[in-house]
Amino acid sequence: MNKSTITIDVTTDANRVPEAIAWSASDITAESAQKAKAMMISFWDGAEKTALRIDLWTKDMMVDEMADFFYQTMMTMADTYGRATKYEEMVNEMKKFAQDFYHKFRDKQLKENKA
Repeated sequence: MNKSTITIDVTTDANRVPEAIAWSASDITAESAQKAKAMMISFWDGAEKTALRIDLWTKDMMVDEMADFFYQTMMTMADTYGRATKYEEMVNEMKKFAQDFYHKFRDKQLKENKA
């Protein structure tokens, strides 16, 4: 049996606000830890039938980066759901929601920048 290890290091300031996130995994070829500005990890507890989450982002994560991160994450979640279920109609609905979310964000940014 193979075993993989994922390590996540989070550096925080005095108020425990993340300043830096770095991760590494035993199965990747990168020799040093990879930097990230944000992360979302979910685990499914089958016994309790509940999702356990860790979501963190650094102080320097910009709002437009957060919108991109959410859009890409929602699109990836839709693809994962599709591979697991083959429910293409549901996948398309999820992707449509993600696209609508992103367009609404961009419209909001344009309005705020014109003000």
